[in-house]
Amino acid sequence: MIARRFSDWGRQNAVYFACFAAGVLIAVSFLHLMPKSIELSSQGPVLMLTGYLVMHLLNRFLTTQVCDKPTTADYAIGLVTMLGIGFHSLIDGVMYSITFTVSFFTGALSAIGMVLHEFPEGIITYVLLLKSGFSDKRAFWLAFGAAAATTPIGTLSSYWWITSAGKPLVGNLLALSAGALFYVGATHLLPMAEREPRKLSLIALGAGVATALGITLSMR
Repeated sequence: MIARRFSDWGRQNAVYFACFAAGVLIAVSFLHLMPKSIELSSQGPVLMLTGYLVMHLLNRFLTTQVCDKPTTADYAIGLVTMLGIGFHSLIDGVMYSITFTVSFFTGALSAIGMVLHEFPEGIITYVLLLKSGFSDKRAFWLAFGAAAATTPIGTLSSYWWITSAGKPLVGNLLALSAGALFYVGATHLLPMAEREPRKLSLIALGAGVATALGITLSMR
Protein backbone atom coordinates (compact mmCIF):
# COMPACT_ATOMS: atom_id res chain seq x y z
CA MET A 1 0.00 0.00 0.00
CA ILE A 2 2.88 2.38 0.83
CA ALA A 3 4.57 1.50 -2.44
CA ARG A 4 1.43 2.42 -4.35
CA ARG A 5 0.53 5.58 -2.45
CA PHE A 6 4.08 6.91 -2.11
CA SER A 7 5.71 5.22 -5.08
CA ASP A 8 8.10 8.10 -5.83
CA TRP A 9 9.21 8.37 -2.20
CA GLY A 10 9.57 4.60 -1.97
CA ARG A 11 11.78 4.38 -5.04
CA GLN A 12 13.96 7.24 -3.78
CA ASN A 13 14.49 5.67 -0.35
CA ALA A 14 14.38 1.93 -1.11
CA VAL A 15 18.18 1.78 -0.82
CA TYR A 16 18.00 2.86 2.83
CA PHE A 17 15.51 0.14 3.70
CA ALA A 18 17.68 -2.37 1.90
CA CYS A 19 20.82 -1.23 3.77
CA PHE A 20 19.08 -1.37 7.15
CA ALA A 21 17.70 -4.82 6.37
CA ALA A 22 21.15 -6.00 5.24
CA GLY A 23 22.64 -4.89 8.55
CA VAL A 24 19.96 -6.69 10.54
CA LEU A 25 20.07 -9.94 8.57
CA ILE A 26 23.88 -10.23 8.48
CA ALA A 27 24.24 -9.39 12.18
CA VAL A 28 21.41 -11.73 13.19
CA SER A 29 22.94 -14.56 11.18
CA PHE A 30 26.39 -14.19 12.76
CA LEU A 31 25.49 -13.20 16.30
CA HIS A 32 22.41 -15.28 17.02
CA LEU A 33 21.15 -17.74 14.44
CA MET A 34 24.48 -19.42 13.72
CA PRO A 35 25.50 -19.93 17.39
CA LYS A 36 22.00 -21.14 18.26
CA SER A 37 21.93 -23.64 15.41
CA ILE A 38 25.34 -25.03 16.43
CA GLU A 39 24.04 -25.37 19.99
CA LEU A 40 21.09 -27.43 18.80
CA SER A 41 22.81 -29.48 16.07
CA SER A 42 26.38 -30.58 15.39
CA GLN A 43 25.64 -30.35 11.66
CA GLY A 44 25.04 -26.61 11.90
CA PRO A 45 28.13 -25.27 10.05
CA VAL A 46 27.68 -27.66 7.11
CA LEU A 47 24.00 -26.79 6.78
CA MET A 48 24.69 -23.06 6.98
CA LEU A 49 26.96 -23.41 3.97
CA THR A 50 24.31 -25.57 2.31
CA GLY A 51 21.62 -22.93 2.86
CA TYR A 52 23.86 -20.26 1.39
CA LEU A 53 24.77 -22.34 -1.67
CA VAL A 54 21.18 -23.44 -2.30
CA MET A 55 20.06 -19.81 -2.37
CA HIS A 56 22.96 -18.97 -4.68
CA LEU A 57 22.15 -21.79 -7.10
CA LEU A 58 18.46 -20.92 -7.06
CA ASN A 59 19.28 -17.31 -7.83
CA ARG A 60 21.64 -18.34 -10.65
CA PHE A 61 18.98 -20.62 -12.14
CA LEU A 62 16.31 -17.92 -12.08
CA THR A 63 18.74 -15.38 -13.54
CA THR A 64 20.24 -17.47 -16.33
CA GLN A 65 17.37 -19.77 -17.23
CA VAL A 66 14.39 -17.46 -16.77
CA CYS A 67 15.19 -13.76 -16.50
CA ASP A 68 17.71 -13.60 -19.35
CA LYS A 69 15.60 -15.45 -21.91
CA PRO A 70 14.38 -13.23 -24.72
CA THR A 71 10.63 -12.78 -25.01
CA THR A 72 8.28 -10.83 -27.24
CA ALA A 73 5.83 -10.03 -24.46
CA ASP A 74 6.63 -6.78 -22.64
CA TYR A 75 4.84 -7.95 -19.51
CA ALA A 76 7.07 -11.01 -19.16
CA ILE A 77 9.71 -9.06 -17.19
CA GLY A 78 7.12 -7.99 -14.64
CA LEU A 79 5.64 -11.48 -14.37
CA VAL A 80 9.03 -13.18 -13.95
CA THR A 81 9.93 -10.72 -11.21
CA MET A 82 6.59 -11.28 -9.53
CA LEU A 83 6.92 -15.09 -9.61
CA GLY A 84 10.52 -15.01 -8.40
CA ILE A 85 9.76 -12.71 -5.48
CA GLY A 86 6.60 -14.67 -4.70
CA PHE A 87 8.56 -17.91 -4.36
CA HIS A 88 11.23 -16.16 -2.32
CA SER A 89 8.60 -14.68 0.01
CA LEU A 90 7.03 -18.11 0.46
CA ILE A 91 10.39 -19.41 1.68
CA ASP A 92 10.61 -16.37 3.97
CA GLY A 93 7.41 -17.56 5.62
CA VAL A 94 8.96 -20.95 6.33
CA MET A 95 11.95 -19.15 7.89
CA TYR A 96 9.58 -17.35 10.26
CA SER A 97 8.25 -20.70 11.46
CA ILE A 98 11.75 -22.01 12.07
CA THR A 99 13.08 -18.97 13.90
CA PHE A 100 9.99 -18.42 16.07
CA THR A 101 10.11 -22.09 17.06
CA VAL A 102 13.51 -21.50 18.66
CA SER A 103 12.31 -18.49 20.67
CA PHE A 104 10.19 -15.38 20.31
CA PHE A 105 13.23 -13.08 20.23
CA THR A 106 14.98 -15.22 17.63
CA GLY A 107 11.93 -14.89 15.42
CA ALA A 108 11.61 -11.18 16.15
CA LEU A 109 15.21 -10.51 15.18
CA SER A 110 14.79 -12.33 11.89
CA ALA A 111 11.41 -10.73 11.29
CA ILE A 112 12.82 -7.19 11.50
CA GLY A 113 15.25 -7.83 8.68
CA MET A 114 12.89 -9.98 6.64
CA VAL A 115 10.01 -7.49 6.74
CA LEU A 116 12.25 -4.57 5.84
CA HIS A 117 13.85 -6.46 2.98
CA GLU A 118 10.36 -7.24 1.66
CA PHE A 119 9.65 -3.51 1.42
CA PRO A 120 12.05 -2.75 -1.45
CA GLU A 121 11.03 -6.04 -3.09
CA GLY A 122 7.41 -4.93 -3.02
CA ILE A 123 8.35 -1.60 -4.59
CA ILE A 124 10.42 -3.31 -7.27
CA THR A 125 7.63 -5.74 -8.12
CA TYR A 126 5.00 -3.02 -8.27
CA VAL A 127 7.10 -0.66 -10.39
CA LEU A 128 8.16 -3.36 -12.87
CA LEU A 129 4.57 -4.54 -13.28
CA LEU A 130 3.52 -0.97 -14.04
CA LYS A 131 6.35 -0.57 -16.55
CA SER A 132 5.38 -3.89 -18.14
CA GLY A 133 1.95 -2.56 -19.05
CA PHE A 134 -0.24 -3.67 -16.16
CA SER A 135 -2.85 -1.29 -14.82
CA ASP A 136 -2.26 0.42 -11.48
CA LYS A 137 -4.89 -1.68 -9.71
CA ARG A 138 -3.74 -5.01 -11.15
CA ALA A 139 -0.08 -4.21 -10.48
CA PHE A 140 -0.99 -3.43 -6.86
CA TRP A 141 -2.79 -6.73 -6.26
CA LEU A 142 -0.16 -8.82 -8.04
CA ALA A 143 2.65 -7.13 -6.10
CA PHE A 144 0.70 -7.55 -2.86
CA GLY A 145 0.23 -11.25 -3.54
CA ALA A 146 3.88 -11.81 -4.44
CA ALA A 147 5.62 -9.71 -1.79
CA ALA A 148 3.14 -9.95 1.10
CA ALA A 149 0.47 -12.68 0.99
CA THR A 150 2.86 -15.53 0.17
CA THR A 151 4.83 -15.04 3.42
CA PRO A 152 1.99 -15.86 5.87
CA ILE A 153 0.99 -18.74 3.59
CA GLY A 154 4.49 -20.16 3.95
CA THR A 155 4.38 -19.66 7.73
CA LEU A 156 0.94 -21.19 8.28
CA SER A 157 1.58 -24.16 5.99
CA SER A 158 4.85 -25.08 7.74
CA TYR A 159 4.30 -24.12 11.37
CA TRP A 160 2.28 -27.20 12.35
CA TRP A 161 5.08 -29.67 11.66
CA ILE A 162 8.01 -27.45 12.61
CA THR A 163 6.63 -26.86 16.12
CA SER A 164 6.53 -30.61 16.77
CA ALA A 165 10.08 -31.22 15.52
CA GLY A 166 12.90 -32.20 17.88
CA LYS A 167 15.82 -29.93 18.78
CA PRO A 168 18.32 -31.45 16.26
CA LEU A 169 15.88 -30.98 13.38
CA VAL A 170 15.07 -27.42 14.49
CA GLY A 171 18.82 -26.73 14.72
CA ASN A 172 19.36 -28.09 11.21
CA LEU A 173 16.52 -25.99 9.80
CA LEU A 174 17.76 -22.96 11.70
CA ALA A 175 21.24 -23.45 10.21
CA LEU A 176 19.77 -23.59 6.71
CA SER A 177 17.80 -20.45 7.44
CA ALA A 178 20.90 -18.71 8.80
CA GLY A 179 22.79 -19.44 5.59
CA ALA A 180 19.85 -18.31 3.48
CA LEU A 181 19.35 -15.10 5.49
CA PHE A 182 23.04 -14.31 5.26
CA TYR A 183 22.85 -14.79 1.48
CA VAL A 184 19.90 -12.41 1.23
CA GLY A 185 21.65 -9.76 3.31
CA ALA A 186 25.18 -10.05 1.94
CA THR A 187 24.50 -10.91 -1.70
CA HIS A 188 21.26 -9.13 -2.55
CA LEU A 189 20.94 -6.21 -0.18
CA LEU A 190 24.48 -5.12 0.68
CA PRO A 191 25.53 -4.58 -2.97
CA MET A 192 22.68 -2.09 -3.25
CA ALA A 193 24.54 0.17 -0.84
CA GLU A 194 27.70 -0.20 -2.91
CA ARG A 195 25.97 0.49 -6.22
CA GLU A 196 24.16 3.55 -4.85
CA PRO A 197 26.55 5.17 -2.36
CA ARG A 198 24.13 7.66 -0.80
CA LYS A 199 25.22 9.78 2.14
CA LEU A 200 23.06 7.93 4.66
CA SER A 201 23.36 4.39 3.25
CA LEU A 202 26.27 3.50 5.54
CA ILE A 203 24.41 4.96 8.51
CA ALA A 204 21.35 2.87 7.63
CA LEU A 205 23.53 -0.24 7.43
CA GLY A 206 25.11 0.56 10.80
CA ALA A 207 21.68 1.18 12.32
CA GLY A 208 20.59 -2.28 11.18
CA VAL A 209 23.65 -3.89 12.77
CA ALA A 210 23.15 -1.89 15.97
CA THR A 211 19.48 -2.89 16.15
CA ALA A 212 20.31 -6.59 15.84
CA LEU A 213 23.20 -6.26 18.29
CA GLY A 214 21.10 -4.41 20.84
CA ILE A 215 18.29 -6.95 20.78
CA THR A 216 20.74 -9.86 20.88
CA LEU A 217 22.55 -8.46 23.93
CA SER A 218 19.25 -7.75 25.69
CA MET A 219 18.37 -11.46 25.41
CA ARG A 220 21.43 -12.59 27.40
